[in-house]
Amino acid sequence: LPHRATKHAAGYDVYAAHAMTIPENGVCLISIGVKAYMQPGEVLYAFDRSSNAKRLHIELVNSVGVIDGDYYNNPNNEGEIFLQFRNLTAAPLTIEANTSIGQVVFMPLLLADGDSFENGEERVGGFGSTNK
Repeated sequence: LPHRATKHAAGYDVYAAHAMTIPENGVCLISIGVKAYMQPGEVLYAFDRSSNAKRLHIELVNSVGVIDGDYYNNPNNEGEIFLQFRNLTAAPLTIEANTSIGQVVFMPLLLADGDSFENGEERVGGFGSTNK
């Protein structure tokens, strides 16, 4: 399970749920094997580990992942969280199960004046589903 490595760490370290092979210079979704329930007004951000490029030769494709509160229990994948990584090498690269691959941070979500958590449509999918 995700955990904070030190008492003042902001992020929870997350791990690959299964071994995954990323093709040379390719991209792959890697499950961290967890879901995260959030209250209205909360968001979960996923960040790359500072050592990933040097140690594992991977990078988080979108720099910062945004996991919306309504991603939890969505009908497409029940809210299982995946991080998308790029293989920085010219050879296939296997990330073993339980390898530390990122960190997640819960943060408050502020809305613009006049907006409300009641505005917008209901989520009907998972990764990338809101960009129709």
